[in-house]
Amino acid sequence: MGQVGSDNSKSGEDQSKFGILTDTNTAMDVWHTIKDNQVIKNLIPMPLDTPVHPDKVRFVCISDTHSNGKSLEKIPEGDVFIHAGDFTRIGKVQEVEDFNHFLGTLPHRHKIVIAGNHEVTFDEKFFSMSGSLKSNSHLSKEMMENCRIALEKKNKSKMSDLLTKCLYLQDSETVVYGLRIYGSPWQPEFHSWGFNCKRGEDIMKKWNKIPEGIDVLVTHGPPLGRGDICVSERHEGCADLLTTVQQRVRPKFHIFGHIHEGRDLDLNPDEGFSSDGVTTYINASLLDRSYKAKYPPVIFDIPLPPGMTKEC
Repeated sequence: MGQVGSDNSKSGEDQSKFGILTDTNTAMDVWHTIKDNQVIKNLIPMPLDTPVHPDKVRFVCISDTHSNGKSLEKIPEGDVFIHAGDFTRIGKVQEVEDFNHFLGTLPHRHKIVIAGNHEVTFDEKFFSMSGSLKSNSHLSKEMMENCRIALEKKNKSKMSDLLTKCLYLQDSETVVYGLRIYGSPWQPEFHSWGFNCKRGEDIMKKWNKIPEGIDVLVTHGPPLGRGDICVSERHEGCADLLTTVQQRVRPKFHIFGHIHEGRDLDLNPDEGFSSDGVTTYINASLLDRSYKAKYPPVIFDIPLPPGMTKEC
């Protein structure tokens, strides 16, 4: 999967005149309304042994590894490594430290990470060093208190401070090789996990933070209709995220995970890789729905902007 080239597809602006979807209908309801106006061009991923070119930035993307060491055994070479969240099972200190150690073994010059819903302790509405601890069905107050004690011993103020071998993005952006990358951990409400938002107005407040002109957008959850069909055979992606991507931000690439089955050919004909003629959508999950390592990382290239070199 390389740079999106020109084709006869409709532009993102032409194909997405369904408006800002701030209602609370199910994702399937919305999909039935907009699907006929969507351009979906299935893509084939680049072979992992494709040589890295000096005039192109090689991105290596993974997501949803959930502390599964086997899924991290074979990471291709590249310039920029991206993990789109759910690198732990539940956000414990030891899980985060193990992941950070793994990041330190990677040769990639730039390593960018966002949280996912399983990083419960990264979500301040559940866990902070100064506020009250709120237990949920995944982490008890005792477990969170243990996290707080461990952070105090390490002189850290929040869980993301443990990620010292990467750049952690949370509703923020960075620039590498002249390319703008934005990361956000949110997704529509999903049980009682972290970084949940109600569909509609609540989650649009998060997507409205994404600036225009982004080259690579990294979110944990998928947009509606792109690698988002789950085991129930229903679309579960975010309609408001799709609207934001197609009508306003229009990035070259959109990387996500969350729906492991999004890469299952039996459920998703595009296997999580598609284009609308403007943006390439990539579900980078590595585990299947049984949390077993199944899918390979995904790579893609973006040409270096004029005047930029890999020494920048």
